[in-house]
Amino acid sequence: MTPVTEELTAPPPPPPPPHWEADVVAADGGTVHLRPITPDDADGIVGLMDRSSDQTRYYRFFGPMRRLSDKDLHRFTHVDHDARVAFVVLLGDRLVGVGRYDRYPGTDDAEVAFLIEDTHQRRGLGSVLLEHLAAAARERGIKRFVAEVLSQNSQMVRVFLDAGYSAKRSYEDGVVHLTFPIAPTEQSLAVAHEREQRSESRSIGRLLNPGSVAVVGASNDPAKVGHAVLHNLLEYGFAGPIYPVNPAVRHVRGVPAHASIEAIPDDVDLAVLAVPADEVAAVVEACRRKNVHGLVVISGGFGETGPEGRAAERALVASARASGMRVVGPNCLGIVNTDPDVRLNASLAPDVPGRGRVGFFAQSGALGVALLERARARGIGLSSFVSAGNRADVSGNDMLQYWASDPGTEVVLLHLESFGNPRKFARLARGVGRTKPVVAVKSGRHVGMTAGLAGTSVAVPEQSVAALFASAGVIRVETLAQLFDVGTLLAHQPLPAGDRVAIVGNSTAMGVLVADAVLEQGLELAHERPVDIGTQAAPEDFRAALQAALDDEGVDSVVAVFLPPLLQGEQPFGRVLREVSRTAEKPLVANFLSTEGIPAELVVRDEHGMPGRGSVPSFSTPERAVMALAKISEYARWRRRPLGVVPELGGIDEAAAREVVESALGAAPEGRALSDEETMALLGAYGVPMLGTRRVEDVEAAVAAAEEIGYPVVLKSTAPWLRDRRDLGGMRFDLADAEDVRSAFAAIPAGDPVIVQEQSAPGVATVVDIVDDPSFGALVSFGVGGVATDLLGDRAYRTLPLTDLDAAELVREPRAWPLLNGYRGSTPVDTAALEELLLRVARLGDDLPEVLSLTLEPVIVGPADAWHGGRSLVVAGATVRIGQPTARVDTGPRRMFRPATP
Repeated sequence: MTPVTEELTAPPPPPPPPHWEADVVAADGGTVHLRPITPDDADGIVGLMDRSSDQTRYYRFFGPMRRLSDKDLHRFTHVDHDARVAFVVLLGDRLVGVGRYDRYPGTDDAEVAFLIEDTHQRRGLGSVLLEHLAAAARERGIKRFVAEVLSQNSQMVRVFLDAGYSAKRSYEDGVVHLTFPIAPTEQSLAVAHEREQRSESRSIGRLLNPGSVAVVGASNDPAKVGHAVLHNLLEYGFAGPIYPVNPAVRHVRGVPAHASIEAIPDDVDLAVLAVPADEVAAVVEACRRKNVHGLVVISGGFGETGPEGRAAERALVASARASGMRVVGPNCLGIVNTDPDVRLNASLAPDVPGRGRVGFFAQSGALGVALLERARARGIGLSSFVSAGNRADVSGNDMLQYWASDPGTEVVLLHLESFGNPRKFARLARGVGRTKPVVAVKSGRHVGMTAGLAGTSVAVPEQSVAALFASAGVIRVETLAQLFDVGTLLAHQPLPAGDRVAIVGNSTAMGVLVADAVLEQGLELAHERPVDIGTQAAPEDFRAALQAALDDEGVDSVVAVFLPPLLQGEQPFGRVLREVSRTAEKPLVANFLSTEGIPAELVVRDEHGMPGRGSVPSFSTPERAVMALAKISEYARWRRRPLGVVPELGGIDEAAAREVVESALGAAPEGRALSDEETMALLGAYGVPMLGTRRVEDVEAAVAAAEEIGYPVVLKSTAPWLRDRRDLGGMRFDLADAEDVRSAFAAIPAGDPVIVQEQSAPGVATVVDIVDDPSFGALVSFGVGGVATDLLGDRAYRTLPLTDLDAAELVREPRAWPLLNGYRGSTPVDTAALEELLLRVARLGDDLPEVLSLTLEPVIVGPADAWHGGRSLVVAGATVRIGQPTARVDTGPRRMFRPATP
């Protein structure tokens, strides 16, 4: 029997894991689809070989191979998804690349190789394939890749060397031999994130900077959506050609119309779809044939309508991405780019703000017009605006990637209803926020979001949401009015260097109101009393007082409180305020004339005629002025804060922990709580210091366990209604000998196993949790045990991954912190041990997203000096629940996230 015949008669291999399939953004911003190879790809491989140049085939096969033999073709397309894995890259129905690894028998090494069609080289597809193959290989226990590359194939050599792995090179007979470990490293992750940022930024750039736009569904009927979109494009003065598409008419608004998008004789970069939902699929297919770069789907009737609409929406996105197109929407307002060289208003908004430095993202299409009008009224100039609607593809994360490197954007405003990938949001916002403020208002804080945690019945309190934004550096506001208040201030004034606020005005009463607001917002008064120039003061008196405050080294920001004098009018004072602000290096805000936004007399015009740097925001009440100032002061503190590092931790056996989780999930794929033995093994693999613990069924086993552990011991019932309930007799302490153990065992209600545990020395009880909120992602929480945590919700929260600085802040943030720090003369506990425990728990949650909830309670901590057998911290109780990973996962190879539809 020939080898091919043997393979044909062998049982089919198990299917590949579903998560091996992904949509990916290429380096040029286009999209491709990646999936494991199948036998049906044989024709695609033949076509790829035919379209590849002689040089490309020579580089791949080290010889002038034009076609694969039947045997080789069969071997290429028939893999076991274990020792032999192959991924193909598809653009529409065309196979444009393939990558594979073949394991060397009996080793942890595998040879890796790629073939990319000539016209799709230099799009970063080799790097994408390498990331996905390495991730699959790690799942299959492979530790190293080996590559043989002809020395003249410098492009492929760079793919391996630039991936962030530590490759060893050798040369022989014109061949470069590379060997490198494929475990993720800090450098390889940084490389992947940098490539992801560039690719996703370019994909959004292709949407916002089109050379030409087609409006499919353009209409002469003013009541139609297609009429409004075309009208706005024309009126805003789009710099490129505009093509109305309507088969029923020859002209739309005086512009020649085309029967279909394929009938347009020239290239089309962006298509705006304003057709009924049931026609969208056919239009997307026509756009694929036309090689359109991106779609804005204004049409509704998709995910917002129910299950059928959600299915149609998923099909829309899959079809568009597979054809290289990104999708804004559906059910969206549209997109705007105010760049004078582009002037794109592909939206339903008739009036958009002028050119400015603020990027604005909104999920709601219905609110979009009102939001743009509010921004325009407040003098906030925009760089770009995107309304994502159902957010089936383009999301806030994509926009953060774009604005991170957009030189025309200095401030980011976000109106969010939900997060598709909260873990990625936190990572991106943290990076963007180091150079550009990100302000977010999130609706659904009390209605329209899931309150419970995945796998638990615990509700995440509101402060956890604030902690998520705070740890990522996001300026979190509660209302749309606050969004524009803070956005206006950031767009026109510098950040403060500290929290000291000076108050200058012509009304003592108003000055006192401001002073109260300053203290209530957690800021400091730079002076004991506000500076009051009096109602009869001249404009030059106002100038002198303002300049003195700004020149004072003990002042970080100034609030100007101004009531217009009856005889002099307000304009001279407004000019003074504007002129002083123009050269100020400290933020200056005003409660001026009871107005919102920037009155004309307070405007410093930029090159576009819009309010620019130095314009003074004016607020209708002093409280709103100080609130906005407090928000940017908090952000400035975060930006001055050191970055912190995710430290290396010894004594971690991730493989052993993963084996515990995978074994449990193998028996219960839907998820379950881990047993005590499984919990001990999982936590032990991460170096969590557990008290000695044994689970027993009878009294003699309890005595034997106690003697093995060492007296004194504690007995605990495992009955759900008695577990951890000392008040109900479920826990017995201070058992000093075998007789005590027998008596305690008899006193605990029979019928359930009993836990015998080493008794801790006296200390402070604390609680550590990993909670997985479906809206906000994984959080680590810390609190002091007892009433403070259980009833008052006195916990601190941080997102994953946890840095050393995060851990230090977590320990010190609860209001009960003094109990750990020597309250009323007690000995301070070992906070360093608590910080290390938090880092270990966070690392566990980071490595194992299958851990949906984890609670360590109580964690007993004492003084740093050999408090409990040489340990200063021990964990006396733990519960863990596992399940399938949620959307919080942001590890592994690059892939486009598919948010759940509404």
